[in-house]
Amino acid sequence: MPRLHPARAGRNVAEKAPCRSGASPETAMPLLQAATAVRENAYAPYSRFKVGAAIRSASGAIYAGCNVENVAYPEGTCAEAGAIAAMVAAGETVIAEVLVIADSPSPVPPCGGCRQKIAEFAPQDARVTLCTTDGVSRTMTVADLLPGVFSAAHMDRA
Repeated sequence: MPRLHPARAGRNVAEKAPCRSGASPETAMPLLQAATAVRENAYAPYSRFKVGAAIRSASGAIYAGCNVENVAYPEGTCAEAGAIAAMVAAGETVIAEVLVIADSPSPVPPCGGCRQKIAEFAPQDARVTLCTTDGVSRTMTVADLLPGVFSAAHMDRA
């Protein structure tokens, strides 16, 4: 995946177009562009609900993923999980920011499993921006997305 310029984060509000991560347009665009482009590659023949996700790692590199359905529904893969897998495959393990885009009337949050996956690699104050293809966005932190997160600290006695 090519290295792109980093994007900064925003606040926990919903806003109308353009969808951005709360940063200046110059720094927010790479995440939005990556998520929008990869969304077009989603394999969603059953739900027809295409999702794209882009994450900026601590190094500033951007990794993207799209949802990949399977006729056996539980075997599909979410866009967020695909982006995280691409980041880890590249040798990185820290998420600085996440952006997810879908064609929906309102911004779509990650599923519960992806919330936990994001929390595994992102600090609690990392920004998560949820966008619609119509330009509505909502930006929050990982802590807002998954309050009461289960973390490695819970396993200190194991």
